Amino acid sequence: MKKSKFSPEQIAKILKEFDNGKSAAEISREYGVSTAAFYKWRERYAGMNSSELKRLKELEEENRRLKQMYASLALDHQLAKEIIEKKL
Repeated sequence: MKKSKFSPEQIAKILKEFDNGKSAAEISREYGVSTAAFYKWRERYAGMNSSELKRLKELEEENRRLKQMYASLALDHQLAKEIIEKKL
């Protein structure tokens, strides 16, 4: 997954500017982010402050790593099962 060039603090600041009355088009031009990405952030992170947003990002990264570890272990387990079945 591509890493965002915006930190959680920056995303929270951008969303706060929108809440304060700036239009999405102005924000998109100013920060160089597409309107689709902006609305995705707004849908996902609306109402969060920067510390909550940072914690959410950390949890998402941890979840991604754990899923990778599980997939790797599941493959190893499947391979071990196949080896054991061939020996019998």
